[in-house]
Amino acid sequence: MKPNYFIDQLSALGRWIATTLICLVAIAFVWQSPLVSNTSAMAAPNGTLIADAGNQVKGAAEDVKGASKNIIRSAEDKVKDAARSNASKVDRADDTGSAVERKAKRDRNRIEQKASKDADRTERAAEKSMNAVERAVDNIKDAFTD
Repeated sequence: MKPNYFIDQLSALGRWIATTLICLVAIAFVWQSPLVSNTSAMAAPNGTLIADAGNQVKGAAEDVKGASKNIIRSAEDKVKDAARSNASKVDRADDTGSAVERKAKRDRNRIEQKASKDADRTERAAEKSMNAVERAVDNIKDAFTD
């Protein structure tokens, strides 16, 4: 039992020493690497770096705004298409112009109108959010460039 205990302790000590050496080598490598000492970034004034980052954020916000509008309009079109499809199925099933057919057409019109209103409301909310992001970026840029 004693030799196994001694070997286990020695093995644990060896693993600890190896881990320490690997960490020290990694720290030394990162310390001397060109990633840390980016002189072009250090020489540039802070306002320029923040302005560039701000422009990137605003560009990304514009991309998101455009994509969200496309998604919203796509959803609106799908809802309207489903309403039209349902009304046309009722129309084909009943050629006499019954109350069911008239109700299906009223429902179609109501659904299309509600889909348009919902899409407009959602689009305005998305624009409001993106405009808030752009205003925040502008305020941050103004604070650092003054």
